Amino acid sequence: MMTADGWYPEGEPYATGTLDVGDGHVLAYAQYGNPDGIPAVSLHGGPGYGSHPRQRRTYDPQRWRVISFDQRGCGASTPYASLEHNTTWDSVADIERLREHLGIERWVAEGGSWGSSLSLIYAISHPDRVLGLILRGIFLVRERDVAWFYQRGADAIFPDAWARYRDFIPEAERGDYLAAYRVRLDDPDPDVRLEAARRFAGWEMACVRLVPDAEHLAATDDDHLLVSGAQIENHYFVNDSFLPEPNWICDRARALADIPIEIVHGRYDVVCPLEQAWDLAAVVPHATLTIVPDAGHSAAEPGISRGLAQAGDRMAEYLGG
Repeated sequence: MMTADGWYPEGEPYATGTLDVGDGHVLAYAQYGNPDGIPAVSLHGGPGYGSHPRQRRTYDPQRWRVISFDQRGCGASTPYASLEHNTTWDSVADIERLREHLGIERWVAEGGSWGSSLSLIYAISHPDRVLGLILRGIFLVRERDVAWFYQRGADAIFPDAWARYRDFIPEAERGDYLAAYRVRLDDPDPDVRLEAARRFAGWEMACVRLVPDAEHLAATDDDHLLVSGAQIENHYFVNDSFLPEPNWICDRARALADIPIEIVHGRYDVVCPLEQAWDLAAVVPHATLTIVPDAGHSAAEPGISRGLAQAGDRMAEYLGG
């Protein structure tokens, strides 16, 4: 049953494992819920922040078999914070490797923020392997979507948090913050790299919730999380997320026409503004778009958590689980 906060219980994994995906990378994964339930792969955000127990709370554990894994370079996967052979297309291939390894024919892909991007890219690339999509905090990884948060836009809403991100970079280099941070994240001095990671990832941490709380703010003290998040996220974004075209997702969304889609997005999402979910829904009009009126970006916000659990229930009903 759902808990008082509108989610399902976290539960403990019934199986864990690792998968060597080549190129020196080994992924850590876990399985939750009902081994005979509807299979779903839960894709975390960032890229680079690793999986979190809350991801599995979208799902009724009696109806779903949930698989989460740490993408290359983060969480319990190794090597830690590695940028080698770490691209969007490596992640898409890893999802397929994990599906085959677990003997799953088709599954639901679910994710928020970057996890929504990766879910969409995977589904467009392998529509025959996807039963459905459950998406939160849509991130279309277009140039303007990245620039809104890392160059100009969100700074007008969180100027206090932006100042700490901005002031680490000399004024002469502020025309391209992502490039300027890349230089410092690659600095030979480990202290410079660490401070760059704290400033870069700390900016995002400051903006993800409508009203930050103590538990959320404590994550800003986790250097292991901040370093992998900053290193990998910046690596992706300075490389245009390794997509060959600027509107890659929406231009290919016709491949999703036969896939049921649930979208949950906070009205006051500053990291990924609602415009992105609106634009996606326009090219996949069969999708169900739930706009949460009192939420920002984080899946942990009550309205988002309830919306996701309800979306999971609707998807299960549709799939007959």
